[in-house]
Amino acid sequence: MTHRDWSIQEIARLTGTTSRTLRHYDDIGLLPPTRIASNGYRHYDETALVRLQRILLLRELGLGLPQIAQVVDAGPATAPQLPGVTAAETDALEKHLAQLRAEQDRLARQIASVEHTIMTLREGEDLMPENMFDGFHHTQYKEEVETRWGEKAYADSDRWWRGLGTEGQDSWKRVVAELNASWIALAEAGADPASAEAQDVARRHVDWLTGIPGTPAYAAGGDRKAYVIGLGEMYVADPRFGANYATSAGGSAGAEFVRDALRIYADANL
Repeated sequence: MTHRDWSIQEIARLTGTTSRTLRHYDDIGLLPPTRIASNGYRHYDETALVRLQRILLLRELGLGLPQIAQVVDAGPATAPQLPGVTAAETDALEKHLAQLRAEQDRLARQIASVEHTIMTLREGEDLMPENMFDGFHHTQYKEEVETRWGEKAYADSDRWWRGLGTEGQDSWKRVVAELNASWIALAEAGADPASAEAQDVARRHVDWLTGIPGTPAYAAGGDRKAYVIGLGEMYVADPRFGANYATSAGGSAGAEFVRDALRIYADANL
């Protein structure tokens, strides 16, 4: 097999991440480059790519960077399935695969629901509501929430959400929309995450989080700092959340701005 490496710009383009993120991984020792070229650019070989794939998959599972480092740096299991792959990594990947399959199933049910509605309308038959909304229920993330934060967390937040009623839910959505718009405006203006403006939005964001039952930010004894920092990392790692902070330039720069501002706020205030 021909051995080659790729520049940091190539890796950023291939993975959909940013050079800044890859440099951060290097700074914290999570993903050192294979070599530094004469022009100062970082380069990564096949082994580094495999490690990066594991990192990105574990980020999808919601693990923070310290936890990811523990997993990818763990010693080999007694009988690993592949050389260099630990039991912890295998377990994490299996959980990730289960989540992907659950999402695949949900999307398949949504597609079937929409196809059924189209066929019913074209044939002039009566619509059956019970057949129209399979896969659209807000509980679609039930298993994911329970996996990350426990069954009680989901039960508390679900009870709270249902108790808001339509008017309360609409009001909550407006607050979220205003927060997202504020973040995007600051990111597009090139603001410093440590600026007073960014830190004020970070404060509003944390205040919003503390109002959601079932989360560590809501519980008085919860580790709010770790939770807020972890959420910031997840905003960058998970495209579903990162899309809320996407700027006109695209990519993950908006989510990275939110992550950095939340970390600064958490370090100073939580």
